[in-house]
Amino acid sequence: MSRFQHWVRRQGSSLVLAGRALRGWGLRQWSTATLVALVVGGFIGLVTVLIPNPIFGREIPPVPWNYPVWIATAALTGILVATYVRPPGGETTREDRRSARFGGVGGILAWFAVGCPVCNKIALLALGYTGALTWFAPLQPFMAVAALGLSAVAVVWRLRGQVACPLPAPEKVAA
Repeated sequence: MSRFQHWVRRQGSSLVLAGRALRGWGLRQWSTATLVALVVGGFIGLVTVLIPNPIFGREIPPVPWNYPVWIATAALTGILVATYVRPPGGETTREDRRSARFGGVGGILAWFAVGCPVCNKIALLALGYTGALTWFAPLQPFMAVAALGLSAVAVVWRLRGQVACPLPAPEKVAA
């Protein structure tokens, strides 16, 4: 079996474990995921003007792919945050911190990906108006793919870990 085939098989088993973890979630995890997805979706939607509002403005209109990226980012962020809702006595591992970093980077990339290229002050200061349109705007779809990929990897890692190696329940010791 080649390395690629082995890698594909491992990814398939990771997705199966992630699905099993989602099926085992209770009301607490699903409520957290829903609430966080709504808050993140509302926040990103308002400040990037995917949701029209009187507070923020957008010089370049959104492109059609902005909306699915925005919704998927909100959903993945909600699921990722809900994976940190632990039963009492849970512990944090190094894997937890790594998946949190991937999810955080994914969220930030999504923010830049769906935002207006000339409304982004960082891109505007670094590249100027013409540079933001010429260089930053064409990179936004790639940033969106990277954002969704990193967020999805973080979610699968977290979910897989909930099923593949659950933490043992702490034993109570009589004093």
